[in-house]
This record gives sequence, structure tokens and C-alpha cells, in this order.
Amino acid sequence: MAPKAPARRGSLVFGPSDIDSLIQALIRRGYQVIGPTIRDGAILYDRLSSAGDLPKGWTDEQQGGKYRLKRRVDGAVFGYAVGPHTWKKFLFPSSNVLWKARRTNGLFQIICEELKPPKFAFIGVRSCDLNAIQIQDKIFLEGPYADSVYKSRRKDVFVVAVNCAQAGGTCFCDSMGTGPQVTAGYDMALTEVLQDGRHFFVAQAKGKLGCELLAEIPAQEAGEADIAAANSVVEETKRHMGRSLQANGLKELLYRNSESPRWDAVAQRCLSCANCTLVCPTCFCSTVEDLTDLSGQEAERVRKWDSCFTTDFSYIHGGSVRATPRSKYRQWMMHKLGYWVDQFGTSGCVGCGRCITWCPVGIDITEEARAIRESEATTSNVA
Repeated sequence: MAPKAPARRGSLVFGPSDIDSLIQALIRRGYQVIGPTIRDGAILYDRLSSAGDLPKGWTDEQQGGKYRLKRRVDGAVFGYAVGPHTWKKFLFPSSNVLWKARRTNGLFQIICEELKPPKFAFIGVRSCDLNAIQIQDKIFLEGPYADSVYKSRRKDVFVVAVNCAQAGGTCFCDSMGTGPQVTAGYDMALTEVLQDGRHFFVAQAKGKLGCELLAEIPAQEAGEADIAAANSVVEETKRHMGRSLQANGLKELLYRNSESPRWDAVAQRCLSCANCTLVCPTCFCSTVEDLTDLSGQEAERVRKWDSCFTTDFSYIHGGSVRATPRSKYRQWMMHKLGYWVDQFGTSGCVGCGRCITWCPVGIDITEEARAIRESEATTSNVA
């Protein structure tokens, strides 16, 4: 048997066809490879069997309340922003059975079913979503009580990140300090370069497995020109952010303006549909349902995603605490940009822009924050 190739360190360069070599190497190691693919008119995250499943030659056009796929003039593999799916659907599933019980001899007994989650490999993770995963790690894994479901799914994840080569029309990760370049939380990072008729990837690996995988790909050491080209891709993306948000002092701004008339203005448009929370990569609200079959012989407890926009979410004895669109949107925005900082030491927003794109009426969180800031400045000047 030939000796195993040594793991190569530093930046390497390989061609777009070698992405399949990476996917197959992960599959051979027992990973369920998850990445972007086209389905239902959008770029979604789903299981990949080969590089042929990737959205090569496709991009997306995004604005408030608008998402459309469009053919590119080149063969970029990751030439899009982000779609409606987030990686939390694999780490914090939308529906999960916590336990089951069956009646035996007149007594309910818990059914022990140890369902081992797949060993995931995520391909195409953007910097904003990497930051979102790290935020959910803080929520679900730190502190005295770790969430067992999240912990079991997060344990063996292998992350292949991609530096953004295209900013979406609703992206503002640069404002939040969460992109477009990946800086941490990955096992391998790729930058896709299409320049002067060349199409290649510049790759960096962290850790033993990442270096081993790169060693199995027919790659070459990256030259200074290759690295400079990769850096220019990220810098160009920074200059084309679709949105911006002044993050300095934002928490205090919202706290001072909890009774701003702007909340009434946004309430006239908000449908309380909960789209913004469902597509958000950090929102984690859930509810628990206890279910029994018609015979009364079996029961189960199920955890499902919920949203602060649903009336039942804030229901207590006597009614709902937040029953109006005004109170619901205010709660969401102030929690995302304000309370979250107090609770977890970080903003709950990573600037991915999904909440803007997938809002049916195009409500824009960056515009709402700007309007509140401008309103306060006007009031201050008048006084």
C-alpha cells in the first residue's frame, strides 16, 4: 500500500471539477454532505451526492419581498448570496420528538429510542451563517444546561465555508462585522475566483481532517497572484453590500425609543406572518406539544419551531401579552438588536438580509432602525 500523502498546509489552488473529489472524500468518511442545490425555484440546503447537485451557473436577485433565480454568464459554483434555508434546520430541527410513551398493563412507560443523528458535512457555509451557528452554540451549548438535541447534531459537523463573491441585494453583513470573509468556525475555507479566463478555488484548511482532505485533492500551492485574486474577491463584495446598518449604539437607541411612533407605521404593513423569524439563522423560539393517539395507548412530546409573531406565543392566563402587529414587531426587532446583547453578549443579527427578502411586504430592518435614528435626531434638534 502506498504511503498516505502528507497533509499540506497553507493556501492551495484547485479547479472547479475537484469540488466533487472533496464531496466524495467526505462521503467515504461517513459524512452526510449538505449543501446548496436548486429546488422549488430557490437555492436551498439539501443532501448532495455529487458536485452535479450544486447550483453551478445560477445566481439570485434579492430585494425587499423579492427573490428570483437567474442564469449567470459564467460557471460559478457559489455565485449567489443566501436562500430561505439556514443551517439551523439541521442542527435545531423544526420538529423533534423529545420522548414517546406507550401504555402497558395500565401504566405509561417511556420508550427508549436512541436516534443517532447523521454526521453532517456542510458545504458552502457563508460567513454570516457561520456567525449564526456560533451564536446558537452559545445559546444551546454554554451555561449549566446544554440542549441534548443540538449538542448531538453539532458534535461532528465538518464545515466547508465559502468567502462571498457576491453580495445580495439585502445583505449587510459588513455592517454587523460578520462577513463577507470567514474568519473562524470552519474546517476548510474556499474562495471562488473567476478572473482573466481562469476559474479556480483558493483553499485553506484548519485541523487534521481538513488538511487530510485537501491532500486528497489534486491541488497546487497557491501563488501570491492567486492569493491576491482571492482577497480582491472579498474586497469587491464588501463594496457592493445591498444594505447598511449603523450598529454603534443601536441597542441604546432602541431602548430609548420603545414608544416611537415608527412602531405604529411598521405595524400598518406587518402581516404578523412570522416569515422573518423562520428564515432567520439565529431565531430559536420553540413550543412543546403533548400528543396522544385516538386509542389513548401512545403519547409523545414534540418540540416545534415557534415565533414571537404568533399570538399564542405570548399567551398567559387572561390573554396574549403581545396581541398587535406593533407589539410583535417591536418585540422581535428590540430582542434581535437589543435584548439579545444583554442576554448573550452579542447581537442576534448577522446581516444575512433574509428577513428583508422573505417579508411579503418588504419590511426592512435596516430602514426601520435608520428611521428611528433619524426621528430621534430630528426631535433632539427641535428641542
